[in-house]
Amino acid sequence: MKASVFIATSLDGFIARENGDLDWLPGGDVEDHGYDAFMTTVDTIVMGRGTYEKVLTFGDWAFGEMPVVVLTSKPETLPALPAPTVTMMSGTPHEVVDALRARGAKSLYVDGGVTVQRFLAAGLIQRLVITRVPVLLGSGRPLFGAIGHDVPLRHVTSRAFDSGLVQSEYEVVA
Repeated sequence: MKASVFIATSLDGFIARENGDLDWLPGGDVEDHGYDAFMTTVDTIVMGRGTYEKVLTFGDWAFGEMPVVVLTSKPETLPALPAPTVTMMSGTPHEVVDALRARGAKSLYVDGGVTVQRFLAAGLIQRLVITRVPVLLGSGRPLFGAIGHDVPLRHVTSRAFDSGLVQSEYEVVA
């Protein structure tokens, strides 16, 4: 099974402010950063509970009929699921991948800082697409944390956008 990350960070590596706020991300009409094309390459989204709760504040459910798995150790306190395609799961990254494979999933979009870190530490991420936003936050929630070992990457491509964003794609070297 292939697992990929598509995420934005501040130039200093944060995916959100300390309080989870994303107000520093560009809004409005911005150029295409490849998100829609990326979404055609995945069949299931796996996100952490914090990311799920943040996505719920955006209004309309953005993922349509795509299966979304919310990882949580406390499902009884999870906010209402917005679509029948959203399910809850707990377990190690390997257990989650095994369960999703048994359901027929072939290509995962892994989202959320802690979830990305856990899947990386478990050796389950193959592709990273990271878009750096030209802002320094100074502190916040980091994309990467201590994972216990080096994760060698191979640079695939980078591109700069007129808005100042720079996107780089990497493959995890097995």
